[in-house]
Amino acid sequence: MKKLIILIILLIVPINTYAYSSSATSTILMDTDNNRIIYANNIHNVRSVASISKIMTCILAIESNKLNETITVGNEIDDANGSNIYISKGENIRLIDLLYGLMLRSGNDASLVIASYVGGNVENFVSMMNDKAKKIGMKNTNFNNPNGLDSMKGNFSTAYDMAILTSYAMKNNIYKKIVSTKKYNLKTNNNTYSWKNKNRLLYEYKYITGGKTGFTETARRTLVTTASKNGINLVVVTLNDGDDFSDHKKLYEEAFDEYKNYNILKKGYIEIISEEYYSNVKYYIKDNFSYILKDNDKDNIVLKFKLNRKYNYKNNECIGKVYVMFEEKEIYSTDVFIEIKRKKIKVFDKIKRWLSD
Repeated sequence: MKKLIILIILLIVPINTYAYSSSATSTILMDTDNNRIIYANNIHNVRSVASISKIMTCILAIESNKLNETITVGNEIDDANGSNIYISKGENIRLIDLLYGLMLRSGNDASLVIASYVGGNVENFVSMMNDKAKKIGMKNTNFNNPNGLDSMKGNFSTAYDMAILTSYAMKNNIYKKIVSTKKYNLKTNNNTYSWKNKNRLLYEYKYITGGKTGFTETARRTLVTTASKNGINLVVVTLNDGDDFSDHKKLYEEAFDEYKNYNILKKGYIEIISEEYYSNVKYYIKDNFSYILKDNDKDNIVLKFKLNRKYNYKNNECIGKVYVMFEEKEIYSTDVFIEIKRKKIKVFDKIKRWLSD
């Protein structure tokens, strides 16, 4: 019968309070690595979200693995209005190129071509959008179209859900490259294009890594941006914010000043204090884990080890887990393995073995 050892080790981590705020109806400031919420205001309030919906359109297209396929633009663009990249029927254009037009210039015509191609038709693609939303934890989101236009029933979500979506998307290197691009040039069989990114902060704030703008009469100004500094990766989402670019920059500056990225666990050998059951072994883990903390979080990180007492155990066997607790909540866990130490053979014993062979 296995017995369980529970060992708790307090991590002492180095100790300012900031008045986070924005003029938006809904705002969230979140770490994209672990989804830690730094600032929240009405983050579960469901609203029309306009063109930031295209983040979902983009990531689904990337995951279709059809990026280098060439599409011939058809009648689907007849339903496009508002912000367009003005592609034309019969034009041949790669899916990856359409994504740049989608994200840099918010092309509603591009969104319809993408949806028709990836989903077979727009209706099927919208179903894919909603299925993906549920899968990644967007619990208060309903997509009705691939672009966010009010005239196509609009898309409804929350600041929190859009931050979750962005956190997911930013783990994809192709997505990251597209949304961080300031200018994109393209030549097709019909036209030559030069698209400049509408995300103003890409030019005005050096830590910005991407994002998506949005506006409709119903949603008003919506904005998603991401930023990275000193190993800290953040997302800000604002819904209905007339001063969104300024608010985003201010929120980032406060967070980067208040928080630091701490290496909580480092892959390799670890020491488990007061563990005496296993003898002649080393303990190790296979993953790194870091977490953003402010100075007065120093007493709130705890490592808890749960180890199974095994009578027979093998080299490199998993014998338990280590849990990282923050404010009494589990924020991460990983397996703990053992490496059996080889006993050193004395020179006399080596000679004795050699003579006996």
